[in-house]
Amino acid sequence: MRHPGLAAILVAVALAANARPPTTSSDIDRIVHSMSLDEKVGQMTQLDISMLLVPGANTIAFDTNRMREAIVEYGIGSIFNPGLGHPMPLKEWHYLIRTVQGMATTETPHKIPILYGIDSIHGASFMEGGTLYPQGMALAATCDPPLVQACAHVSAMETRAAGVRWTFAPVLGVARQPLWPRFPETLGEDPYLASVLGAAEVRGFQGRNLAAPTAVAACMKHYMGYSFPFNGHDRTLALIPDYYLREYFLPPFAAAVRAGVATVMINSGEVNGVPVHASHYLLTDVLRHELGFRGVAVSDWHDVIRLHTWHHVAATPEDAVGMAVKAGLDMSMVPDDYSFPTLLKKAVEDGKIPESRIDESVRRILTLKMELGLFKDPYPEAAAVKNFARPEYRKVALRAAEEAMTLLKNEGNFLPLKKDDKVLVAGPTANTLFSLNGCWSYTWQGTNAEWYPPGEPTVVQAIRKEIGATNVVYDEGVDFEGMDISTANAVADAKNADVVVLCLGENSYAETPGDINDLDLPAGQQALAMDLYATGKPVVLVLLEGRGRIIRKIVPDARAILMGYWPGSQGAQAIAHVLFGDFDPSGKLPFTYNRYQNNFLTYDR
Repeated sequence: MRHPGLAAILVAVALAANARPPTTSSDIDRIVHSMSLDEKVGQMTQLDISMLLVPGANTIAFDTNRMREAIVEYGIGSIFNPGLGHPMPLKEWHYLIRTVQGMATTETPHKIPILYGIDSIHGASFMEGGTLYPQGMALAATCDPPLVQACAHVSAMETRAAGVRWTFAPVLGVARQPLWPRFPETLGEDPYLASVLGAAEVRGFQGRNLAAPTAVAACMKHYMGYSFPFNGHDRTLALIPDYYLREYFLPPFAAAVRAGVATVMINSGEVNGVPVHASHYLLTDVLRHELGFRGVAVSDWHDVIRLHTWHHVAATPEDAVGMAVKAGLDMSMVPDDYSFPTLLKKAVEDGKIPESRIDESVRRILTLKMELGLFKDPYPEAAAVKNFARPEYRKVALRAAEEAMTLLKNEGNFLPLKKDDKVLVAGPTANTLFSLNGCWSYTWQGTNAEWYPPGEPTVVQAIRKEIGATNVVYDEGVDFEGMDISTANAVADAKNADVVVLCLGENSYAETPGDINDLDLPAGQQALAMDLYATGKPVVLVLLEGRGRIIRKIVPDARAILMGYWPGSQGAQAIAHVLFGDFDPSGKLPFTYNRYQNNFLTYDR
C-alpha cells in the first residue's frame, strides 16, 4: 500500500542523520568556575514537576513559593514529567515551559535554563494529539532502519513542539527474559538488530544539530543488563557473566554512543550483585573509557536513595549519594524531595567527594543545555510548533504498523480473507485501544480510555470499515484475565459466520505493575479459542501482546496466526489491511516465541 507523504519524511530524516557536533568548552568553563557549590549540586538534581505545582490541582497551577524553592533556592537543573499525569494540549505545555524557564533565566545567579525531559517512548504520548507509533518490539519486527528512524524523528518534532527538548528513549536492553514487563519496549533479542535500530532511533531523535527545532536529546536506557532479570520482575537482580554482558547486552549501547547519543539512563537493578548505580566499572570504566561516551548519565526514579533503602549497599543516604556520584552519575532523578543536593553538598564539604568531580558532571549538563540551544532561547519555538500533528505523521505510523505485522501461521494460504465473508470478531483485545498501544500511551500505564483521541479505531471497528458493518458481528467472549463475559453468544454467532477473527493477548502495562509469574496466556482466553474451534468454523488468531504468552495448546487448530505486538494508534487499520489482502505481511519475529513455560530459549542458544 502506498503512503503519500511518507517518502518526504524519510528524505528529511536522511538529511538530518549525522551525529551531534562537539561544543566548545570555553563558555562552559567560565560558567562552572563562577558557580557556587549550591548551584553546582542543584544542576545535578532532577525533580518531578509536581514539586512546583499546587497539590491536587486539576490544571497546571504553579505554587510560587514551591517553584521559587526549587528553581531559585536549590537551583535545580532539570524537571520532568507532564504536570497532570496525562496528555496536555500544546497551549498548556507552553505555559508550563515558559513559566519554569522564565524564573530560571531571570531569578537565578547565572540565568541557567532548565533541561526538561519526558518519556516520549513511542511517540509524543504526553502531548494531546500526539502521534503514537508501534512499540519497540513491533518496530524491531519491521527490520527497517529508515522507517524506525522516521518514527523517532516525528516523535522528536512533536515533543519539541511542546517545548520539551529531552526524551527518555530509546530502550536498548536486549530482550532475553520474556517475563520482564518492559520486554515490549525493547528492540528484540538480537544484539545486532537492536544495535542497528537503536542507532537509527538516536539519529531520528537528534538529527545533525540538537539546537534545531526538529531535534531532541535522546537517552539510551537502561544501561545495562536491566532487560535480563533473573526472576523476570522489574528492577531486580541480573546474573550475567561479563563475557555475555559484552557479547549480548553492550552492543546496542556501543552503537548508540557511536551515533552520538546525548544522554544515558542507568539500570535500576543489580548486575552480578552490584547495583549499577554504584558500579564504577560499568558507569566509568566501560561506558566512558571503553565506549567513549561523553554525555550526561541520569538515574531512574528514586534509584540513588535505593542504594540505601533497597539494595542496602550504602549505610546512609549520604553514602548512597556519594557512591552513585563516584561511580559516574551526573544527575539524580530524585524526584520528590531535596535530599540529593543537600547530601551531595555535605559530602563535598566533608571531603568525601572532590569538587572537581562535581565540576565534571556540571560541565556535561551545561554542555548539553548549550547544544540544545537552551541558553540562546529556552522557550517553545514557533518553528517547532508548526511541526505538530501533521497529517503525514499518521501515514508513517500506519506504514510502521503494517510492516510490523508478522504472519506466524497460514495453513493452506488461508489468508487473505474475502471481503464478502461474514466475520465474527471476538476476544478481549478486539475492541480496546489499550492492547494496540500499550504502555506510555497518554498515561504511564496506557489504560485510561478518556485520554485517547476520538476516532482511533479498535480492531473490530477497523474490520467493519474494511468490509462493511453488516458483515461483522462482535462478541467479547472473555476478559483479559479469562473471565467469561459472553462465550455462549460468541459460540452461537460463530455458527452463522464464515470465519472467526479471534483477538487474544494482553492488556497494557508498564514497569512493575506488569510483573507476572506465569507466561501462559490466561486459561479462559485459551478456553474461548477451544470453544470456537469446536464450532467447526475456521479461526484466525490475532495476537496483541507485549510478550509472547504461551499458546501451544491453541496453535494446532488455528488456520492462521497473526502477531500484532502493540502496533500503535494505526495498528487496527494495519491488521485489517493484512487480514483482507491490502498489505502483504513482511514482519519478522524479533524474539523467540517459546512453547513451554520452563524452557526459555533464544535463537542462538
